[in-house]
Amino acid sequence: MIPIITYKELTTDERYARIIRRDLTFDPDIEMNVRSIIDDVALRGDEAVIEYTRRFDGFSLESIRSVDADELRRLHSRVDAAFLDALRGAIENVREFHRLQLAESIEMKRPGVTLGLRYTPLERVGLYVPGGAAAYPSSIVMNAVPAQVAGVERIVVVTPPGRFRENPHIAAALVELGIEEVFTIGGAQAVAALAYGTQSIPRVDKIVGPGNMFVAVAKKQVFGLVDIDMIAGPSEIVVVADHTAEPAFIAADLLSQAEHGSGMEMAVLFTTSAEIAERVRDELYIQVDTLERADAIRNVLDNNALVIVDDLDQAVEGVNATSPEHLEIMTADPRALLDKIRNAGAVFLGAWSPEPVSDYYAGPNHVLPTSGTARYASPLGVYDFQKCMSVVDYSREALISCARHVDIMARSEGFVAHARAVTIRMEPRP
Repeated sequence: MIPIITYKELTTDERYARIIRRDLTFDPDIEMNVRSIIDDVALRGDEAVIEYTRRFDGFSLESIRSVDADELRRLHSRVDAAFLDALRGAIENVREFHRLQLAESIEMKRPGVTLGLRYTPLERVGLYVPGGAAAYPSSIVMNAVPAQVAGVERIVVVTPPGRFRENPHIAAALVELGIEEVFTIGGAQAVAALAYGTQSIPRVDKIVGPGNMFVAVAKKQVFGLVDIDMIAGPSEIVVVADHTAEPAFIAADLLSQAEHGSGMEMAVLFTTSAEIAERVRDELYIQVDTLERADAIRNVLDNNALVIVDDLDQAVEGVNATSPEHLEIMTADPRALLDKIRNAGAVFLGAWSPEPVSDYYAGPNHVLPTSGTARYASPLGVYDFQKCMSVVDYSREALISCARHVDIMARSEGFVAHARAVTIRMEPRP
């Protein structure tokens, strides 16, 4: 049963301090195995990918080819109209919100000098679509739309072969987004193929999208050769509540993240009211019995806590210390706390802003920093698919005016050739 504890216990008792001091580590054996897969794909290309697909996924591929566009459309035709209506609404909401993030090139001038930043989109992005126990069309939307808004022309999708044809919702999302380059391969071998390129799969500039532990480790290991979105940890939710909050709502929202069911998810309440804490605990165990993954969810709850704080300032301290992926504030005046929140992936204000509305429909991205990385990381956005380059344009007169300063700075660092590249331009030319 989920414990009710004080804030002091959370920060001092080793049984609970792990909730704050969490990090994302991987089994060294998995790291080693993934490294060997990546190296093999880099060496043998398609041949290695085909071999690992047969070994790990049980699928025999004669060759690696993109899924036929007609097949994508056939799968798309299998989904019902209600799903398509919801999907199209979500795509439009996400696209509308992300257009606000598009960075524009800038320019500034001084006498004889023009300086600027030019923003350009990445050319090719790889999107990993997981194929485990569930299909996630929402993940496709959240990863593909900001890339499209940024101007990425080529999005290459990889997805394990098993679930792709069983659940047409994935293909439906791809068709609605106009994505046609889809390869039914998964796992670390798919990540390696995107990072290095093979005879059939193009090398990309960035890899995004969630996956299992092997996919996460593979993304970690190819980072630097390509960019990645992030290394995603277990889902997290923290709720801040006072005496005005509805316990049934709080419980339902905590369960929405505990439902992922790995046992490592964060589902924490900070409340100023002991009565609310008791009622939330009662609601948790009433509601969990109605859920399909009840046993796994109970295991998650056992590893979390309902925390009684002295006041809302202490709750804010707890939030900033835990740096959660999702934060819900259910107080008499939730917006009054917003300016005090420094570390959270996404903040949901009030009783009528449950976290899942943003998972699927609201518009902000649901790819969020986890494992405490909200201390320094941001949600996935258009800015992740743009890069900028500096532009420097000096006239002769402008260079003459600063040449002495550049010469002094370069020589102070021992770089005589740097200095010479400037001073040579000050010398008379034949």
